[in-house]
Amino acid sequence: MKKSEGSIPDRVKKGSAPVLERLNALDKDQLHAVLATESDGQPYTSMIAYAVTPDKKGIVFITPQKTRKYKSILKNNNVSILIDTRSNTEKDYMHAESLTILGNAFPVKKGRKWSELIRALIRKHPRLNEVIHSTETRLILVKIARCIHVSRFQTVSEWIAK
Repeated sequence: MKKSEGSIPDRVKKGSAPVLERLNALDKDQLHAVLATESDGQPYTSMIAYAVTPDKKGIVFITPQKTRKYKSILKNNNVSILIDTRSNTEKDYMHAESLTILGNAFPVKKGRKWSELIRALIRKHPRLNEVIHSTETRLILVKIARCIHVSRFQTVSEWIAK
């Protein structure tokens, strides 16, 4: 039985999407992402307001230091971030895309690097300016190791940092 052109694929297909270009495009269009951390053998997800770093090698976000995600990052810095374009409609099956970023997360201490990264975050999220400068808030940098882009439900493209 031949599938119709608009049918949802049941197999993974190797993609050829320009993954870093898609990361930059999604950074312009999407304000939020989902962060996955792990603590005591359990996964935990959190919504974050993020920005891609100026050098395009990382993702930054802020979090209060007393959160579960911050404590988890200090214990195990392996994280995953999901950025996607879903709209919660049936069109998502074939038209939404997602980008999973795998990397290592580190708190950034105040200094020149911190200031540069904070500027990038404030440019994208000016409403967070006050919270960013709170003494309770910590800046987290996720150094990207790998990005996995999925489009058309099962078309998978990958980029690995060198």
